[in-house]
Amino acid sequence: MNIQQLSQALATRFASQLRSNVVAHGEVTIEVAASDVVSVCAALRDDEELKFEQLIDLCGVDYSEYGCVEWETGETSSTGFSRAVEPDTGARLRFGEAPQCVNTSRPRFASVYHLMSVTHNHRLRVRAYCENDEVPVMPTVIDVWPVANWFEREAFDLFGILYDGHPDLRRIMTDYGFVGHPFRKDFPLIGHVEMIYDEEEKRVVYQPVSIEPRVLVPRVVREDARFDDLADATSAASAAAAVENSDA
Repeated sequence: MNIQQLSQALATRFASQLRSNVVAHGEVTIEVAASDVVSVCAALRDDEELKFEQLIDLCGVDYSEYGCVEWETGETSSTGFSRAVEPDTGARLRFGEAPQCVNTSRPRFASVYHLMSVTHNHRLRVRAYCENDEVPVMPTVIDVWPVANWFEREAFDLFGILYDGHPDLRRIMTDYGFVGHPFRKDFPLIGHVEMIYDEEEKRVVYQPVSIEPRVLVPRVVREDARFDDLADATSAASAAAAVENSDA
């Protein structure tokens, strides 16, 4: 079964549950409602034609500023983006400023599941959007893939997505007393506080962050074919080598 056949099999199996079914960049991505996540994932695991036994990864995504660019360009300039290190040029939002670009075309938070079928050697991406932007909630899939336990804790810690039914939903990357979720687009890149060792108190203490925020890389969503020629050349070279080896 190739990629197109997999996409068609998914369309047939989940006809009433798929919100989208896209084949791009050699991968299949389907989108389902949050309420259908558990049932769809269980079917993906158990269906003999699909057999996605393994959850490779689960992650959160914050789409609040998706597609918002700081530089209207697809390429860097000959001198680089000096604006990123010059505060008076308005290159990036300064600390404490509100976002100037907010994407309202879709829900803000999504939970993404990367699956693998060991039986059929297929890979699949499943995406589900949280229905509430203020309190993003997604049902847990621990009963489908127990490995989701730590993955869901990570998505909760970094994005603030609550996984309903998780038996031990607590932080896993940051301190238990950490305030906020570092991967949210509205969380400052430099954070709110920093830790230092206080020589007088002889212990580690927290204090307001003292570093100056700056960004050297522009955020640009690129949809181009810059690597297609390289990929074609690599494929042609590999095919030629295979023919040469078979002749030998």
